[in-house]
Amino acid sequence: QLQLVESGGGLVQPGGSLRLSCVASGFTFDLDDYVIGWFRQAPGKEREGVSCISRRSVSSSVSINYLDSVKGRFTISRDNAKHTVYLQMNSLKPEDTAVYYCAARRVTYYSCSGRPAEYDYWGQGTQVTVSS
Repeated sequence: QLQLVESGGGLVQPGGSLRLSCVASGFTFDLDDYVIGWFRQAPGKEREGVSCISRRSVSSSVSINYLDSVKGRFTISRDNAKHTVYLQMNSLKPEDTAVYYCAARRVTYYSCSGRPAEYDYWGQGTQVTVSS
């Protein structure tokens, strides 16, 4: 069983930055066996995929996807040795306000999806509020 814990949320002014962290733990695992996604859910809205990062391929490359509205502002990265995935969020906008979740699924392929249904493990979420 994999446990995920998010941190790094908070209140920030428009144009500001935050870095979210997702730390994975469990009995025994290699984070590189998992695809990781970041999702968000605002009040009254469905949960949406923000970004995802695949397993590292044999050539050490990863596949990354972003929601169109965050491209150029958000950056996802993973440090398997630290069992951590990050979401760097720059130029934040009020519409980025939401609870942010990380999610994981153990896979054998080298791509990733922004569909919540394709993930098995979820963290508890961290609140991000962008407001002046």
